[in-house]
Amino acid sequence: MSSFEYASPNTEAEAAEMLAAHGGQTAILAGGTDLHNLLRAGVIAPRRVVDLKNISSLQGVSMVSGGLLVGALTTLDEILRNPLLAPYQSLLQVADAVHSIQIQVQGTLGGDLCHLPNCWYYRNGYGLLGKEKGESLVAGGRNQFHAILGNQGSAKYVSASRFAPSLIAWGAQVRIVGPDPDQSAMVPLEYFYVTPKSPNQGVTILQPGQFVSHILLPEIRDELASASYEVLQLEGLDWPLASAGVCLTTSAGIVREARVVLGHVAPTPWVSHDASLALVGQSITEESAAAAGEAAVASATPLSENEYKVTIARTAVKRAVLRAMHQLQGVS
Repeated sequence: MSSFEYASPNTEAEAAEMLAAHGGQTAILAGGTDLHNLLRAGVIAPRRVVDLKNISSLQGVSMVSGGLLVGALTTLDEILRNPLLAPYQSLLQVADAVHSIQIQVQGTLGGDLCHLPNCWYYRNGYGLLGKEKGESLVAGGRNQFHAILGNQGSAKYVSASRFAPSLIAWGAQVRIVGPDPDQSAMVPLEYFYVTPKSPNQGVTILQPGQFVSHILLPEIRDELASASYEVLQLEGLDWPLASAGVCLTTSAGIVREARVVLGHVAPTPWVSHDASLALVGQSITEESAAAAGEAAVASATPLSENEYKVTIARTAVKRAVLRAMHQLQGVS
């Protein structure tokens, strides 16, 4: 591990200033559940680490005009316990599916949204694009956990965030602070993620000196139902092989609006307009939920070792849809 400066700001403005220093060669410490791994492995070597935990404005959940404002430092455990978040069932389901008590207590919502890829090529020093001597190691190598959608370019890792699919389905926004200390902007989470085309690009729109301070959730509507479903290989500390987050607006038993977002199948959370269209105008049954699953993966282009992910992604969508309408047996 390379040496670095440690900084502990007390305000958002101070954090922006500290993150912009050293030409942006800085890193954020929130819960720290992944940063320590990245530092130890030498995947990142910042000149300064900025600890956000003393910034009180980044903590807690509050009602605001138009919805709920959730601080980026809100932990998974707080998501499960806060009564204001109880109606956002898909978010509670994601938090509950994280079976590590340590991560539930220390892991933060902002940290999850900004989690860097778990791709083993990236984690072993071959960069986000997993290349050596200009050639993709992923395309002809071990790629069973890599992308089946949006993988035609150089990036073939999968987005690591567990909450992003459900939050995007809700139409959530993120508040980005910086790079100037007094600068902030609200951005739809759907447009927060990018697919890098060169090794110098990141996985989000964040620039040096910027960080996520809050997540804005829209107001609850009585006719709206949500759910998430993750396919896990193990019941312990594990990452999903595929997941889906859905929000359905119904009237008289018919879907009027639908948002279906897949996770862990593409370099960004994958918004499936085809799956959403397959649900609109339909009542939710095993058949209509299965049709949405089929539509979600119709354009999949699996790699040499991950065709199985097409099947489980299809299943994740089907089960998330059924779960939203309380039709998934054995799952609340």
